[in-house]
Amino acid sequence: MSSRPVRREKIPWFPTIDKAKCTECRVCLEYCHHAVYAWSEETGGVEVRRPYECVVGCTGCEDKCAARAISFPDMYEIAELIRRLRTER
Repeated sequence: MSSRPVRREKIPWFPTIDKAKCTECRVCLEYCHHAVYAWSEETGGVEVRRPYECVVGCTGCEDKCAARAISFPDMYEIAELIRRLRTER
């Protein structure tokens, strides 16, 4: 298998916030050191502002969310996509 890097923008690994579950506690904002999340004055809630700053494979914020409002793509599907992208190059 090739170990060539895949451009981050080709890997759809980032969180999704279920607005119906989100309590706007901002724990995700405080937890994420990569500034993936931001507070939106327009919506009055947390949003994923910089999705491609999310570290592929990291799900730490998901566990910190007491409301279980954060989810991520299936890691096995992402791993398969990365393998395929490496062989296409």
